[in-house]
This record gives sequence, C-alpha cells and structure tokens, in this order.
Amino acid sequence: MEIPAQVLATTAALELMKKLEAKHGPLMFHQSGGCCDGSSPMCYPKGEFLVGESDVLLGEIGGTEFYMSKSQFEYWKHTQLTVDVVPGRGGMFSLEGPEGLRFLIRSRLFTEEEIDVLRQAGRL
Repeated sequence: MEIPAQVLATTAALELMKKLEAKHGPLMFHQSGGCCDGSSPMCYPKGEFLVGESDVLLGEIGGTEFYMSKSQFEYWKHTQLTVDVVPGRGGMFSLEGPEGLRFLIRSRLFTEEEIDVLRQAGRL
C-alpha cells in the first residue's frame, strides 16, 4: 500500500491558493491549534512564518508546504486533513482574509491499515 497523504486540498482551495500566489508569490500553511486564528490553517507568504523543531511538515498541497505544531499534530496524527474554502473571514494574518473566504480543515480518520503504513514510514 502506498503511504497515504496526511494533507490534501479541495479544488476550491487550490484555486484560491493560485489566486493568492499570483498576488503574494510562493505560499506556506501553518496550523498551530489553540483558539481563534490558531484553530484554522493560516496561509502566509513562504518564509514569513518561521518553522522550527516544534513543527511537523505534513506534506504539500498544490506545491505548498503545510506545517502543524507538534502539539497539535498529536491530536490530528490519526486523521487525513483536507484543506477547503468557505465564505467568511479568514484568520487575521492569513492571506485569504481580503478575499471574503477562509480556509478550513475537514478530516477523516485513517483506517487501521493506513495507520500501519504511516507508522512503518516513520510518519506517526
């Protein structure tokens, strides 16, 4: 079995990312957890948010890296995340705010087989 992606994106999210990339250059995502803005995926110009040892690279969506804080990853590691877009206000510092849209996370639990593959690959 192929290693399952830990993060995916809907077509709507990818389209918004292309629009934002045309305005701001390469992008990155980070989800820290906590309340308010931290509970949503935040979109930044690549390199504007500094990541370090306390962050986990879940993968790439549309060529854009998606990071999550290690503490948040502990809660989400058994789920596949899908970045989607809905109408509304994004996080205060997230690039999609002026577009009248916001990124959000949808999730599903990995199957036991998928979890085993992720463990064998050192992803969990």
